[in-house]
This record gives sequence, C-alpha cells and structure tokens, in this order.
Amino acid sequence: MNTNEIRAQQESLAILRANRFNKDMALPNGSSVLINGERLLHRIAELAEIGKIEGTKGCSRLAFSDADREGRDLVVTWMRDLGLTVTIDAVGNVIASTHADGAAGAVMAGSHIDTVGTGGRYDGNLGVLAGLEVIEATISTDVELKRPLAVAFFSNEEGSRYPPDMMGSLAYAGGMSVEAVLEVEGADGTVVGEELERIGYRGAAPCPGVAPHAFVELHIEQGPVLDNEDIQIGVVEGVQGISWTELTLIGQSNHAGTTPMSLRRDPMRVAAEVVVAARSIATEMGGTQVATVGSLHLHPNLVNVVPATATMTVDLRNTDENSLQLAEEQLRSRVETLAKDEGITVEARSLARFEPVEFDARIVDQIEQLAQQTGLSTKRMPSGAGHDAQMMARICPTGMIFVPSLDGVSHNPAEHTDEADLIAGAQLLSDTMLALTEVDW
Repeated sequence: MNTNEIRAQQESLAILRANRFNKDMALPNGSSVLINGERLLHRIAELAEIGKIEGTKGCSRLAFSDADREGRDLVVTWMRDLGLTVTIDAVGNVIASTHADGAAGAVMAGSHIDTVGTGGRYDGNLGVLAGLEVIEATISTDVELKRPLAVAFFSNEEGSRYPPDMMGSLAYAGGMSVEAVLEVEGADGTVVGEELERIGYRGAAPCPGVAPHAFVELHIEQGPVLDNEDIQIGVVEGVQGISWTELTLIGQSNHAGTTPMSLRRDPMRVAAEVVVAARSIATEMGGTQVATVGSLHLHPNLVNVVPATATMTVDLRNTDENSLQLAEEQLRSRVETLAKDEGITVEARSLARFEPVEFDARIVDQIEQLAQQTGLSTKRMPSGAGHDAQMMARICPTGMIFVPSLDGVSHNPAEHTDEADLIAGAQLLSDTMLALTEVDW
C-alpha cells in the first residue's frame, strides 16, 4: 500500500464516519480524529528492526533481553517526544498518559512489545503503537476530551522466557505480587528481578497499578477465522481459560540394546502416550476445547539409552470453565494410569492457570456498532490466545478488537496482516477510545 492509497482509504473512512454517531456514542463535540496510517506503519516497521530475524519480516525480543531493552527505549522515546507522562513500575510495565496523574481515570489502550523467540512484527506491537498513534492524532487536532488518554506496554506477555504469560498485566491487576514476579527463574537460568535491573526497567511506580476508566486492546487475531471468512473486524467477547501444566516423568535410564521391553521403565513411552491422550481429550470433548504439547525434553537424550526423564508441557484451553476443569481432570487421570502401567513416577507443576474472561458487554456493543457504522464487516468471537486485556478486565471495563491474520499464521516470522486492515483497526481503536471518554460508568 503506497502513500496515496493510505490517504485514499483514510478519506473514505472519514466520509463514512461523517454522521454515524448516535447521541449515546458521540465523540467529543461531535468530532472524530483521523489517525495517520502512514506514521503507524512506519513505527511498526522501525520497531521490527530491533531483534530482526535476518531474511524474514519477523523479530525476536524475548522479555528483559537486550533486544527488549532496545525496543523499550525506542517506544519510550516516542512517548516522551509527545510530552506524555511516562511511568515505569516495579515489574517494568510502562504507561504513558496525556495527564500528569497517569492512568487514573484515563481511557487506556495497550498490549506488549516482547515476542516469542521466532515472532512476527504485529503480535502485541500493533496494540501499543496504534494506541500511541491515537494519542498523537488526538493531540494534533486539539480535541478537548472529558478524560485523559493513556497507552501501556506490559512486561513479559508471551511468557516464553519466564512463566507465566501475561506476567506484567497480571501483576498490574494485583493477581501476582511484585516479589513473586521478581523471583521467577527463566528457562535460561536468569531471574526476572536481576534482568530488569540489568536492562534499566525496574521502575519506581507502584504495582499493582491504578485502574483506568476503561481499557481497549487492538490485536491481530492470531487465527484463521477472519481471514477465511473475509471479515474485517473481530469483536472479541472474551478470552479462553488457560491451563499450563509441566509434567516430569521419571523412569530408569538403561542400555537400549540389553534391556528387554518387559523390564523397561521408559518415560518417553509415557510422554508419547500423553501427547496422544491430550489430543484425544480435545477431540472427544469437541466445542472450543484445544490441547497442545509444545515442549518435550529427554534426559540424557542419547540414541542408545532409554531416557531417565521426560519433561513436557500440556496446554489446555476452553471458553467454558467447567469444561476446562473436566479436561484437566481427564488429563490427570490418563497420566496416572499411563505412569502406573509403565512403572514410572510423575511430578506435575502448574505453570499458569487463568479462568475464561468475558469482556464488558457495553464496550463489546460499542466496538461492534462503531465498526458497522463505518462500513466495516464484523464478527463476534472469542479469543483462543491469552492477552493483557484479560488481566485488565479484573480491574476495569475492557474490550478487544481483532484484525485478520493472513492464513491464521502467528508466533512465526511469516505473520502478516494487510496494511489496510492495520489502519482500519487503528482507526476503530481511535473511535472507540474517544467515545469511551464520554461515558460515565
């Protein structure tokens, strides 16, 4: 999409918006703020250069790494260049506001800028940079707002280096203590508190943080539904519950050639059966139940040795809490049976457990109406991925906007969303945030 095409799209959106607001959803003084799509796309591309995976459009910025620090420095510079009040809390969450009181009473957008090890350029980053664009566009138009605007990026949303995921927003919402966060040891042996100090982002602002007036997160879908159905906007009604379990299966290491099959205590055999069992549980339950084994490590991991241990993770998700609990119980039962049959022992550790979240119906309705009044096609849908918004929903009215992901590819350098969809989503975020400044709960 070239500059002329971006401007043409924005002019079309402006025409469609001209008289679309009813009195309950009017923007301040009946006005609207047109975001600068070209500026948004430029910032997305510039941030993607930090931690860039050569030969791809992707990037790698694991939480609290040097690349994460460089990304943080860049985004904070953009925030301060706009004259915003920037605060950094004890777990590294960064909030920028148009008001000296920060997030208090503000309509806030946000997400994260950390990535998985082989990530794309849009996951999380879009929500942060679009929120920043909304604020800059609003400042440039001199629109008088009833409430301030804020944008945040939260620490370690991905959980790739340090469990659990959504760590920063969880702590901000009071669901995990600062002390517990700082003590978390990562897969590489590093510790959160030490790494935060090292990169210079262990701040002084209090955590848990103050509740904003409302929170809205713009995000790529990370799934194929919108792309497959050629729909422009996903109106997110809630987020699936998440259950992460680490299983350590302890057997007996032995010689691969001299140990009869009948005498083996093989944790790998059980691990393989657990993979099949997890898949079976999900398919048998149907509905929104999903199950994934994403990590499996053997020790000593030698070609001619029966393993001593197998360490694996199982990720279970469902939009319904009772169904998720049923899946967890079925998994526990099958693991126990398999372990007993093989004569091995099992150590289970919960890495993360979050109940399903329903977003505020008023904001969900508002997003849908604003999108449709602009001429954008919409679909109400749940999110199968975890997001900072589900944590913020604990402390304030919250909503989410999805834009399509090409072929549903995410957590992958090939992750892609069309520029037109990025701009349309950012404009809808702007309209939603400004409308929320007029709402009294």
